Amino acid sequence: MAKLFKTSLLIASMTLSLVASDILVTVNGKNITKQDVQAFVTTVAPNVNFETLDATQKEMIKQKMIENQLLAEHAQKEGIEKTPKYQEMMEKIRNNLTVQLWVAEQFDNIIISDSEAKSYFEKNTKNYLKPAMRQAKHILVKEEKEAQEIIDSLKTLKDKALVEKFSELAKSKSIDPSAAQNGGELGEFSKEQMVKPFADAAWAMKEGEMSQQPVKTRFGYHIIYLEKIIAEKSQAYEEVKEEIIQTLKQQQFEQKITELLVTLRKTATITEVENNQTK
Repeated sequence: MAKLFKTSLLIASMTLSLVASDILVTVNGKNITKQDVQAFVTTVAPNVNFETLDATQKEMIKQKMIENQLLAEHAQKEGIEKTPKYQEMMEKIRNNLTVQLWVAEQFDNIIISDSEAKSYFEKNTKNYLKPAMRQAKHILVKEEKEAQEIIDSLKTLKDKALVEKFSELAKSKSIDPSAAQNGGELGEFSKEQMVKPFADAAWAMKEGEMSQQPVKTRFGYHIIYLEKIIAEKSQAYEEVKEEIIQTLKQQQFEQKITELLVTLRKTATITEVENNQTK
């Protein structure tokens, strides 16, 4: 028992320490935390993280939060909470918050077993395919004539010699900004990831082959060297397990809510004010 009590005290002290470290400022005894500030920032700029802002911006936001707290306290002292408008708005907020928290809790309470997820995967393997891919290098230039000249200079080379010279020319001649560092390497890509003329050309080539004519896209003229063809293949269950679990949870949740609403509607009195009808 003593050991359990000590452990509980340790956990409590660690929690308090963590909370204390999150407090940015205290206004009349009210703590304003990093979480409070982040929530405020999110309402203004959803994709902005408070921690990534510079010192000036952080200070400006902190001062705004202080002012909001001071104004809130002043409004409370003047009795804003007793006004009908405040009560009406709070009721709407309370209802929305009640539904949001309840919905989140119901969703979290749904448990999908490993056997359920595996069964779903086995019945829907066609939905979990890795698309065919290609791995290639390219040289990008502005003029078709220059592209053809590069192709002509590489035509007599093969295998390792071709790859080395191709990378060398990509670094020195390509207008692709990354080519100077990676020798024109594009890595692996699906057909949908590339603009159509480039994808069509790459998919028509064999491994170890270089395009024999310049490939025109809106970026300029490309010379392509196809390094690897990667066939379409099924994803492993473990790769998509979490995705499947979320899918099944969503399905079960939607079914549960639909059935519940049917029951609730049957026992509720719903009045259509516009048509003056009672259901």
